[in-house]
Amino acid sequence: MRGTPVASLVIGIASSPAERRQLARLLGGSDAFLIVSTVEQAREFLGVVETPPVPTPPAPGILAEVAPSPPPPPDLTVDSDRRVLRWRDQEIDLTRLEHDVLLCLVHAPGQIWTYERLHLEVWGNRHLGRGSDMHSVVRRVRGKLARLNAAATIHSVRGVGFRLVPV
Repeated sequence: MRGTPVASLVIGIASSPAERRQLARLLGGSDAFLIVSTVEQAREFLGVVETPPVPTPPAPGILAEVAPSPPPPPDLTVDSDRRVLRWRDQEIDLTRLEHDVLLCLVHAPGQIWTYERLHLEVWGNRHLGRGSDMHSVVRRVRGKLARLNAAATIHSVRGVGFRLVPV
């Protein structure tokens, strides 16, 4: 781990695929961002249940910042000295890559880590290739979280990245 994650998220709204691609290019340097097609999708993602009606949707590309993420489940810890994942009184060994990916996600639960930023933090470069290396590590970590019956899992945010969420 080389950097300290920032607990913020930028949400962009763009209705067409072309606008979403353009917005993704503009936000590529952001710590974490999410691009959705409608205000309703943004509300659903944020878990906003009751809000006043919006008379007209914002223009494509309008951005909003989200409040800091909730803390990780208190019984879920990553022991970096021993490279293990601990849930309550159970432990499971982690590979170096599993440890580094999970450490990013645990220190910023709920925050979306973009593929690019996660790859830079864990692998130390910007080369994403097809992303199969990252997806393989995340699949293994999900399995280990499930084996421990931990109250957290890793959600994929399609086309953007990953985030740790409580279950």
